Amino acid sequence: MSRKYFGTDGVRGKVGEAPITPEFVMRLGFAAGEVLVKRSALPKGAHPAVLIGKDTRISGYMLEASLEAGFAAAGVDVMLTGPLPTPAIAYLTRALRLQAGVVISASHNPYQDNGIKFFSAEGSKLPDGVEMEIETQLGLPILCKDSASLGKARRVEDAQGRYIEFCKSTFPSSLDLRGMKIVIDCAHGATYHVAPHVFHELGADVETIGANPDGFNINDRAGTVHPGILQGAIAEHKADLGIALDGDGDRVLMADGDGRLYDGDELLFVIARERAKNGGLKGVAGTLMTNLALERALEEMGVSFARAKVGDRYVLEMLQEKEWQLGGENSGHIICLDKHTTGDGIVSALQVLSAMRTRRATLGTLCQGLALYPQELVNVRVAKGFDWQNQPAIAKAKNEAERALGKDGRVLLRPSGTEPVLRVMVEGKDDAEVRRLARMIAETVQEAA
Repeated sequence: MSRKYFGTDGVRGKVGEAPITPEFVMRLGFAAGEVLVKRSALPKGAHPAVLIGKDTRISGYMLEASLEAGFAAAGVDVMLTGPLPTPAIAYLTRALRLQAGVVISASHNPYQDNGIKFFSAEGSKLPDGVEMEIETQLGLPILCKDSASLGKARRVEDAQGRYIEFCKSTFPSSLDLRGMKIVIDCAHGATYHVAPHVFHELGADVETIGANPDGFNINDRAGTVHPGILQGAIAEHKADLGIALDGDGDRVLMADGDGRLYDGDELLFVIARERAKNGGLKGVAGTLMTNLALERALEEMGVSFARAKVGDRYVLEMLQEKEWQLGGENSGHIICLDKHTTGDGIVSALQVLSAMRTRRATLGTLCQGLALYPQELVNVRVAKGFDWQNQPAIAKAKNEAERALGKDGRVLLRPSGTEPVLRVMVEGKDDAEVRRLARMIAETVQEAA
């Protein structure tokens, strides 16, 4: 049975259009509450409880109220944190021994979009099976509990401070960041009142940009979506390093003092190489989008590598299946299971900084041995449900590109899980050839669509 509402990262869409409407989100809260009540093993009469956090979008107020109403109608207590990074909700759900965590966010998307994603009691993304249960429940009418059984709501006053201390605890106590000047771009998102404190309290001289959210400017010319802003700020402030986070704080990109940008594959390589030197790395999980150069570099280090479907939830599932601890995506989602249960931009940046301080080396030095292959990604807008796999012209174009690239390249076509586009990715050693082939396939898709 295919999922109607849940994509690769929860339920997402444009605010005011199905499914991101107040009425649907209230139904979603009720449906999720009903599933949680059935699944909880609480003493008789005890209410399940969920934690709800959000990023800084103006629509968060409306959707938070809708979710709260739905959960309360299902007899589930609600704890509210206000704006807080997605990984903070994952951590606090586990720390507070709650039945689930919910985040109202559309991650790196513009403010007009929003979404709802869920975390289990263990602080990890909900398995597909549980999401299917919620979808099934959505098809049933809302039967509000009697007044004596309704859920209650309250605010968690110290959520920000708890998460700051958690992030700091993932950095070695024997190290600090004294003498280092860091620019942090919070994308006007959920990390604006968290990330600067973490790095400052570890000793860094912090310059903060993208930390003035107004409900409309999340990810707007800021954060991981627009890293050029960070690169310019590094030069302006003569900083040693820059850290760009996305709107909900689960992605990170970094840049060195020269403004050279490092993507998720490179940051994953730095963390992996440090752990491999200590003999504590069994393997690394990437995705279909992971650069071929990273796979080959890990093989040279004697580290196993495997590819999951695109999406941090699938990286996590592979890590759990293989009993590995490290994985990620080139977009900047990095998962360190020995530190956290989900991808965390702040925690990931701290792991890179730990390697830099331990080795007394720059990011550039730590990335020696990894020369990423040129990779071209083209997003082609298509009709919803477009059956690209049964288009002979597209298959022919893809085969031609693969023959041209040979063993030193890849072609990947995949539909987005969050928007109506087909992603065309071509990777190889020759930059001009990679771009030519990507354009050729993209044009073929446009004609067929």
